[in-house]
Amino acid sequence: MTSKLSVTRAVGSARRSSVASALLSVGSLSLLLPACVPPGSAPPYDAGAPPAASATSRPSLNVMTAPFEDSFDRPDTGGPLVESTWSAFEAGVQPSREGRELVEAGDGSVFGRDAVLEAGPTRDLARMPVDRANLGPDWVQVKTNAWRVEGGRLCVQNAHNHPIWLNRTLPVNARIEFDVTGASDDGDLKAEVWGDGVSYATGSSYTNATSYLAILGGWKNSQHVLARLNEHGTDRKEIKVDKDSDDPRQRPAQRGQTYHFKIERNDGKTVRWSVDGIEFFTWNDPAPLVGQGHDHLGFNEWEAKVCFDNVKVKPL
Repeated sequence: MTSKLSVTRAVGSARRSSVASALLSVGSLSLLLPACVPPGSAPPYDAGAPPAASATSRPSLNVMTAPFEDSFDRPDTGGPLVESTWSAFEAGVQPSREGRELVEAGDGSVFGRDAVLEAGPTRDLARMPVDRANLGPDWVQVKTNAWRVEGGRLCVQNAHNHPIWLNRTLPVNARIEFDVTGASDDGDLKAEVWGDGVSYATGSSYTNATSYLAILGGWKNSQHVLARLNEHGTDRKEIKVDKDSDDPRQRPAQRGQTYHFKIERNDGKTVRWSVDGIEFFTWNDPAPLVGQGHDHLGFNEWEAKVCFDNVKVKPL
């Protein structure tokens, strides 16, 4: 009996000794570990992949809340234009897409309340555009004199992607409708939606747009396109023109035919474009163009003569 008790005590003592040794080893290791860590904060490449930056937008100012309509029912321009209606650009002022300042030009200005212009340290209202094309206070053409009212329609030729912008701030969701007629076989019936209201092509190709671009009969009437920011972008949606096709969406834009465009966004992200009641494209944009810099309607073209009429914009 005594022998068994001695053995039991010896085993228990050995177990306690093993546990104590293990705890001592762990403690010693924890004391040594700090010496292996370099002082200071870990560099960025030790922290894993950085979080993706979230896309943000600034809410638009003076957003329209009532429907807008323009049938251009006013006298024609008259004689040839000798001055650009965008005198600020002619004076060397360039628009800035970031940090632009709102110009309160008063009710008599061709800009109204919603136009933006960055004019450096001072804002000289004498340098603001002068309406010499009888466009009215709601429209501003950018660094060109190609746009004018003609026969009760808004017409253009040889604008070379210098658009005319509606001087109203679009809401995120709106329905935009208008009629458009081409006077040549080249087509090129083009609208810009949710753009910045001041941009124009700075090169021979319009790769610096700020909008969605809906183009019927673009590139010498060879394709119909819905593009985002760059009309030559690889992500654009397109339909190749085939004059022999039974699909009306593949037919070229016909000279002298009036088309009814409807472009709509009602969920903050999905742009839908239809022509004469036939849907051409739907763009569900994961990074929608909204807010300041993406809140204006414009019309555009390259060289073909095109006329627009019966513009209607309805906030949704």
